[in-house]
Amino acid sequence: MTSKPILVRISGRVQGVGYRAWTVREATTRGLQGWVRNRQDGSVEALFIGPAEVVGGMIQACHTGPRNAAVTGVRAQAVEPPIGLTGFHQRPTK
Repeated sequence: MTSKPILVRISGRVQGVGYRAWTVREATTRGLQGWVRNRQDGSVEALFIGPAEVVGGMIQACHTGPRNAAVTGVRAQAVEPPIGLTGFHQRPTK
Protein backbone atom coordinates (compact mmCIF):
# COMPACT_ATOMS: atom_id res chain seq x y z
CA MET A 1 0.00 0.00 0.00
CA THR A 2 1.31 3.44 -0.91
CA SER A 3 1.76 5.73 2.07
CA LYS A 4 1.07 9.43 2.11
CA PRO A 5 3.90 11.30 0.39
CA ILE A 6 6.72 12.14 2.80
CA LEU A 7 8.64 15.41 2.56
CA VAL A 8 12.13 15.09 4.02
CA ARG A 9 14.66 17.82 4.89
CA ILE A 10 18.27 16.67 5.28
CA SER A 11 20.82 18.92 6.97
CA GLY A 12 24.58 18.84 7.46
CA ARG A 13 27.25 18.67 4.74
CA VAL A 14 24.82 17.57 2.03
CA GLN A 15 25.49 19.99 -0.82
CA GLY A 16 28.49 19.63 -3.11
CA VAL A 17 28.91 15.95 -2.18
CA GLY A 18 26.61 14.28 -4.74
CA TYR A 19 23.66 13.96 -2.37
CA ARG A 20 21.00 14.75 -5.00
CA ALA A 21 22.43 12.32 -7.57
CA TRP A 22 22.70 9.64 -4.87
CA THR A 23 19.07 10.28 -3.88
CA VAL A 24 17.86 9.95 -7.48
CA ARG A 25 19.74 6.63 -7.86
CA GLU A 26 18.55 5.23 -4.52
CA ALA A 27 14.93 6.29 -4.97
CA THR A 28 14.80 5.01 -8.56
CA THR A 29 16.33 1.67 -7.53
CA ARG A 30 13.67 1.37 -4.81
CA GLY A 31 10.86 2.20 -7.27
CA LEU A 32 9.87 5.44 -5.54
CA GLN A 33 8.37 8.50 -7.15
CA GLY A 34 9.12 12.08 -6.18
CA TRP A 35 11.92 14.61 -6.42
CA VAL A 36 15.00 16.02 -4.69
CA ARG A 37 16.49 19.53 -4.66
CA ASN A 38 19.00 21.72 -2.85
CA ARG A 39 17.67 24.46 -0.60
CA GLN A 40 19.28 27.89 -0.38
CA ASP A 41 19.86 27.33 3.36
CA GLY A 42 22.34 24.51 2.57
CA SER A 43 19.95 21.62 3.21
CA VAL A 44 18.53 19.09 0.77
CA GLU A 45 14.78 18.51 0.43
CA ALA A 46 13.15 15.41 -1.05
CA LEU A 47 9.65 14.09 -1.61
CA PHE A 48 9.22 10.30 -1.49
CA ILE A 49 6.10 8.49 -2.71
CA GLY A 50 5.67 4.73 -2.56
CA PRO A 51 4.94 1.82 -0.24
CA ALA A 52 5.34 2.79 3.42
CA GLU A 53 8.10 0.25 4.13
CA VAL A 54 10.10 1.32 1.06
CA VAL A 55 9.75 5.02 1.90
CA GLY A 56 10.82 4.21 5.46
CA GLY A 57 13.93 2.45 4.20
CA MET A 58 14.77 5.42 1.97
CA ILE A 59 14.40 7.85 4.87
CA GLN A 60 16.69 5.64 6.96
CA ALA A 61 19.27 5.64 4.13
CA CYS A 62 19.11 9.47 4.07
CA HIS A 63 20.66 9.51 7.55
CA THR A 64 23.90 8.32 5.93
CA GLY A 65 23.64 9.47 2.30
CA PRO A 66 26.57 9.26 -0.13
CA ARG A 67 30.15 8.64 0.97
CA ASN A 68 31.25 12.30 1.34
CA ALA A 69 28.11 13.53 3.12
CA ALA A 70 28.01 14.34 6.83
CA VAL A 71 24.31 14.27 7.75
CA THR A 72 23.40 15.97 11.03
CA GLY A 73 19.61 15.80 10.78
CA VAL A 74 16.70 14.29 8.87
CA ARG A 75 13.18 15.67 9.39
CA ALA A 76 10.21 13.95 7.75
CA GLN A 77 6.56 14.92 7.50
CA ALA A 78 3.54 13.60 5.62
CA VAL A 79 2.17 15.95 2.95
CA GLU A 80 -0.67 15.98 0.46
CA PRO A 81 -0.02 14.05 -2.76
CA PRO A 82 1.02 16.10 -5.80
CA ILE A 83 -0.96 15.77 -9.01
CA GLY A 84 0.57 14.10 -12.05
CA LEU A 85 4.00 13.27 -10.64
CA THR A 86 5.75 10.29 -12.25
CA GLY A 87 9.26 8.96 -11.78
CA PHE A 88 11.92 10.46 -9.56
CA HIS A 89 13.64 13.69 -10.60
CA GLN A 90 16.15 16.28 -9.52
CA ARG A 91 14.63 19.76 -9.28
CA PRO A 92 16.27 23.20 -9.30
CA THR A 93 17.38 24.78 -6.02
CA LYS A 94 14.64 26.57 -4.10
